[in-house]
Amino acid sequence: MRISITPRAALVTLLGLPVLVLWPAWWTVLLLAAAWLLVVLIDAFLAPSPRALTVQRDAPGQVRLGGDAGGRVLVANPTSRPADLEIRDAWNPTAGLVQQRSALRVPPRERRAVAQVYRPTRRGQHSSRTLLLASRGPLGLARRTAAVDAPGRLLALHPFASRRHLPSRVRRLREIEGLAAIHQRGQGTEFDSLRDFVDGDDVRSIDWRATARRRSVVVRTWRPERDRHVLIVVDTSRTSASRLGDAPRLDAAFDAALLLTALAGHAGDRVDLLCIDRIPHVSVVGSSRTTVLNDMVRSTAAVHPALVETDWELAASTIRDRARKGALVVLVTPVDASVVDTGLLPVAARIGRDHPLVVLSVADPALDALAAGRGNLETVYRAAAAEQDRIRRSGVARALERVGAHVVDAPPERAPRALADCYLALKAAGRL
Repeated sequence: MRISITPRAALVTLLGLPVLVLWPAWWTVLLLAAAWLLVVLIDAFLAPSPRALTVQRDAPGQVRLGGDAGGRVLVANPTSRPADLEIRDAWNPTAGLVQQRSALRVPPRERRAVAQVYRPTRRGQHSSRTLLLASRGPLGLARRTAAVDAPGRLLALHPFASRRHLPSRVRRLREIEGLAAIHQRGQGTEFDSLRDFVDGDDVRSIDWRATARRRSVVVRTWRPERDRHVLIVVDTSRTSASRLGDAPRLDAAFDAALLLTALAGHAGDRVDLLCIDRIPHVSVVGSSRTTVLNDMVRSTAAVHPALVETDWELAASTIRDRARKGALVVLVTPVDASVVDTGLLPVAARIGRDHPLVVLSVADPALDALAAGRGNLETVYRAAAAEQDRIRRSGVARALERVGAHVVDAPPERAPRALADCYLALKAAGRL
């Protein structure tokens, strides 16, 4: 515990100036200093001890990034003297506590609360271990300060900004599921009904037995299968740490993964998630369709990029263990030359032989702005470098497509929609 003086105590010293003017002597200064010190000490010890107070924290638990959450601190005063308190809450700045310092008066043997508002600015787990309580004396000249244990946790969840695109994609999904026929018969479709043959139908879909019975050419219609398996693998290595605008690339990757999860849930498919770099970090496996989205939001909230390279061989073995043959595998990783050098291309080729494969890459929108620069020599050189990088990315994308992957390369604001549209296109084509 620490005892300190307040600004009021410094002003009190001015009251001794008239006495010092009337009796200018060393003993006058000594007497005034002793009297001032005695009054300050008495005032300090008349203040209730902070350690005698009972503090409880009512933290909100979790809040979506960009939203507000309310909490409070409860202070009980079991002593016989009123407690005039100054409270400082030691949350990290990104937790977004609006007011870290507050004043509170707690009458004897009563309890009072301090309301708090949180607006976190960073996704993940935030915590506060202690509160600093400063108890002022009745004269307000001194205070007794102590750190009181009051652990609190706040989980800032992903904002899931792409949720607004879900209704339009669900309508498109319903249109696909309600089509009279899917002309391409292939993996991922199941029999729906029979109808008469019309020009343009695939002759391979003709049902010859039904044709013989009806004496007219009849074709089978197909609809996308439900209860398919979708495995989303998110690369959390150093490449996901680069900032695209105000947020890291990993946040845009999670936004796209959440939109796909919500859409696949409406389609009746089962979705699992794996976050991996050198080691598997977070897995969401076996969640029901009603809980998988919430499970993913909570599980990925505290996942942050690691400054290491991704072990794609480990990722391939994990995918082989967790995804049955024919399941849709979505790799969320940048399509640049450095990633291919780590072994992504041969791994993608092996995955593509057993599964429909989609590679989602969140592009940096700053490249397009740099590539358009022509103002002076410096901007021209920057434009050339940006264009060269775009050409390399296009080459990597074409290499991935040659081994059977569907590549989706889009900036952060369009990446979730592009991934959802690719999923719907695979559904419409009977690939799932």
